[in-house]
Amino acid sequence: MNITQLGVTPITRLRSLMKKLRDPDGGCPWDLKQNFNSIAPYTIEEAYEVADAIERGHMDDLREELGDLMFQVIFYAQLAEEDGHFTFDEICDGLTEKMVRRHPHVFSRSDGRNAEVQTRAWEDIKAAERAAKQGAEGVSFPSILSDVPLGLPALTRAEKLQNRAARVGFDWPDLSGVMDKIIEEAQELSDAAESLDADAVEDEMGDLLFALTNLSRKLGVDPETALRRTNRKFTQRFNSIERYAHDEDRRLDSLGLDEMEALWQAAKSP
Repeated sequence: MNITQLGVTPITRLRSLMKKLRDPDGGCPWDLKQNFNSIAPYTIEEAYEVADAIERGHMDDLREELGDLMFQVIFYAQLAEEDGHFTFDEICDGLTEKMVRRHPHVFSRSDGRNAEVQTRAWEDIKAAERAAKQGAEGVSFPSILSDVPLGLPALTRAEKLQNRAARVGFDWPDLSGVMDKIIEEAQELSDAAESLDADAVEDEMGDLLFALTNLSRKLGVDPETALRRTNRKFTQRFNSIERYAHDEDRRLDSLGLDEMEALWQAAKSP
């Protein structure tokens, strides 16, 4: 089949494809079984694959992964349209209206604002949107934390929560306060570990990770990106140990910790 048979423009072809996959008469059995909840995990996975392609600087992979992520949006739109909730066009129009509203310096006036000023203005506009939405939902007060998604990776959500609180002054004035907090939380984790209280250990580990995320934020480092970078380093270095065992025709667990440590240190050398 020539894809041009599905439509004149790329987006119409993609939407026609989705409708065909969801057609009860001859569509794909797997696609027909899906719903919002069942495809949500795939959306998260595709977003991570986009981030991975960007970090690797591989543009061909990025083009493909962006297509996979776009397919998720088309899928949701098709499900919503079938159920009478909203359409793809409404998604696009709603997004366009929101972006125009959040960029008054571009679409309403030209005030020469810089990136820092624009960031503050962006957050003010979002705060007003949150307040209006919460008022409509009958919430008693407009929390600045209310729309930080629960489904975010924990480190990312911690950073966003901290950023929101910092905008109203709930923040350490400098790094020393954060460093002291990390030392405090590390000691509390050590005490909890000695008590053999599993719930306390989990609680204190969370506090320590939250404090470390705060340090990342203060240093201008994205904690998710930093940890992914370390994960890659660990993988590469451990692979070198595995490669040595393979080349020497030895079982990995026969190397012993001291030998593994020596190989690890060798892998760290430039």
